[in-house]
Amino acid sequence: MSDDALERIAAALERMSPPPMPAPDFSAVDAFAWHTAPDRLEPVPRVARVDLSLLVGVNRARDILLDNTEHFARGLPANNALLWGSRGMGKSSLVKAIHAAVVAKGLPLKIVELSREDLPSVQRLLKHLRGAPFRFILFCDDLSFSHDDQHYKSLKAVLDGGIEGRPENVILYATSNRRHLMPRDMIENERSTAISPSEAVEEKVSLSDRFGLWLGFHPCSQDEYLEMIRGYCAAHGLTVPEEELRAEAIEWQATRGARSGRVAWQFFTDLAARHGVAL
Repeated sequence: MSDDALERIAAALERMSPPPMPAPDFSAVDAFAWHTAPDRLEPVPRVARVDLSLLVGVNRARDILLDNTEHFARGLPANNALLWGSRGMGKSSLVKAIHAAVVAKGLPLKIVELSREDLPSVQRLLKHLRGAPFRFILFCDDLSFSHDDQHYKSLKAVLDGGIEGRPENVILYATSNRRHLMPRDMIENERSTAISPSEAVEEKVSLSDRFGLWLGFHPCSQDEYLEMIRGYCAAHGLTVPEEELRAEAIEWQATRGARSGRVAWQFFTDLAARHGVAL
């Protein structure tokens, strides 16, 4: 085969499987997103988040996670955390807000977002982070596993660390609507059909046990829902008569059939637009 043909084959293989990009300048920004094909850490100059003071009804989870994060950022022992519970109650918002609050104190803490689909590549990501002179929150949002999903095995590399151990400068924060990261009917189905029911689901169910912190998020009350909206109004300088605000907010949540932090923000977005307030 000619040298020209070999060069064309090599170029084609290079396009099909390009080499991973080098680690970025971690000192440039405080947030990154991990992507694959090729592997790369993309800087996120501006993180979509709200101020910690605007998160209402999650005081206990806020205080526990803030303490844990500060301990970690200062080089002290800290736990991986699983934030689980009701949709739209600020689980991911709390993680991002606490990261910002800790960074504001001058602590060298970075956050790296990792999607569930990219979990099989987590060991390659950890190689980038292990030797960096910073501490990292590895953030996996909306984490859950279906019946035939094997991605949970990759997650154990972060939680248990294998023979190398979890990097001392990396901690995992994950959010999920499910406490055990898998549907209840899936748990019951495996128990009923397995030869050894207790062992059939132990591996997957025990995955959540590997998180040192379990922080539950529950539906908010009407008072908390209204307090969230008032907080948004105050933060953005929007003044609306209390009776009008209350009536419209309750009508909005009634049409949605639910109350949550997400519904409160959606109502406020509509309210701000109608009053000509830019967000």
